Amino acid sequence: MRQAGAVTAGTPAGRRFAAFGTGSVIDFPVGALFGEPWIVIGADTLVGTHVTLSAGMLPGQDLGAEPVLRIGDRCVIGRGSHIVAHQSIVIGDDVYTGPYVYITDQNHSYSDPDVPIGRQWPVNTATSIGPGTWLGAGAVVLPGADIGANVVVAAGSVVRGRIPDRCVVAGVPAKVIRCYVAGDGWTPPRTAPRPLASGTMRDLPPDGLASAGPAGPAGPGGRAAASRP
Repeated sequence: MRQAGAVTAGTPAGRRFAAFGTGSVIDFPVGALFGEPWIVIGADTLVGTHVTLSAGMLPGQDLGAEPVLRIGDRCVIGRGSHIVAHQSIVIGDDVYTGPYVYITDQNHSYSDPDVPIGRQWPVNTATSIGPGTWLGAGAVVLPGADIGANVVVAAGSVVRGRIPDRCVVAGVPAKVIRCYVAGDGWTPPRTAPRPLASGTMRDLPPDGLASAGPAGPAGPGGRAAASRP
């Protein structure tokens, strides 16, 4: 049943896509698939079971002349993942995801506090994932995320904004915890030195200013200035 139900370039379901590369397969049982004329899948890509690939709000919506979801060559999309495109999602070659990853280019709007959020018109922002990147299980990639090449996204992380090439990110929201530096390998990100009251230099911690220590930006003892009488 799994073999007969799989979607490939030669099946009727595969021919509904804008492009479906040779050697690629969507495993059976498939998740929700719609908007196929605006979805491109490269060659030798594996899409796991129960994966949702969708373009647009609902089946039959006209999204224009160009594809809005592009998945590169030799990718692996983990079981139960959801890739939901409305404007532009580009996934580079050799991108692997763990199970239950969520990637989207659309978010709900809440600009009007008097209108239910679900009834406000959503906002689209293009999302991209660079080649060679690995997304751990349960990671969420938000609209507007621009992830570089050969990036590791830790399991359960929520990614937004620009992520540089060759780094490891983790957390909610995801922050860089390792970078590749030629000659040094994968190391914690370097911090910028700041002058202390004595005129000497000291590195700030990568997670903020609150623990900068005596005479640091947060005040004596690292306590926030707002907490002082």
